[in-house]
Amino acid sequence: MVRGMGASMTPAEDEHLTTGWEPDLAADDTLVRQAVLVHASWPVEVARAAGRPWRSGPRWAGGWIGDRGALTNPVVLVQPLTRPEEILREVDELLPAHVPYLLISAWPTPDLSAYGLALLGHPPLMVRFAGPRPASDEPVVEVREVRDATGLALAERVLVEGYPMPELEPLTTGDLLGPSLLRPATRVWLAFVDGDPAAVAAAHLHSGVTLVEYVATLPAARGRGAGAAVTWAAALADPARPAVLIASDDGRPVYERMGYTAVERWTAWLRPGREATSGSSSR
Repeated sequence: MVRGMGASMTPAEDEHLTTGWEPDLAADDTLVRQAVLVHASWPVEVARAAGRPWRSGPRWAGGWIGDRGALTNPVVLVQPLTRPEEILREVDELLPAHVPYLLISAWPTPDLSAYGLALLGHPPLMVRFAGPRPASDEPVVEVREVRDATGLALAERVLVEGYPMPELEPLTTGDLLGPSLLRPATRVWLAFVDGDPAAVAAAHLHSGVTLVEYVATLPAARGRGAGAAVTWAAALADPARPAVLIASDDGRPVYERMGYTAVERWTAWLRPGREATSGSSSR
């Protein structure tokens, strides 16, 4: 029994019992709520920076960042999915049928295969609480913060080749990282090995936490500390904030060695884009 809640305590008929997901609830009500809100803010920020359509509401947020790529267009639920047909219809208004999107939910969802989505899995949400980087014997890697359009274009190239995202080729500068992405709340770093660009990571600060995103290392530089170096830079963008990220099961041990803890598993669905018809509009 929860301390302080006796069996005789019953709510009044007109009393609202907080679920933790009301739109007007403080962002820092729980760490999971903060993680949901920062993930929801991220695709909006990326799409807005590229001058592309986005939507942010009380039930979901997402951005039409590009026309290609399974991971290009995240759609993040901000509340449990109780009316899938209604929510997915709203998403379709932002992202037409030929555009793929990744649906991310902090909660278990109904089976969405009837709506044309495929279950990708249940990746772990991981958090590293605020604190300095511990001393280590990892190799020293040069890390530079990206501060201009030239650096951002280089970071975009490293991301697409390192992740990798072959479906975004041929890549045109700005396809993924728009020119106005660099703001106080959104920062990007590049790592260099032997003078050559090797890895990239981004940090997005929102709702009192730091989201670590777009971590990628070029194949030739893997195992040389470049990925860890930029991930540390992103995680410590604001040393006073916890850092959160969604990891793969393969990547989870890497983050655990950096002090991240798996909090819970989320749910990820993919709607693959269908080939555009002759009547489809393009941006």
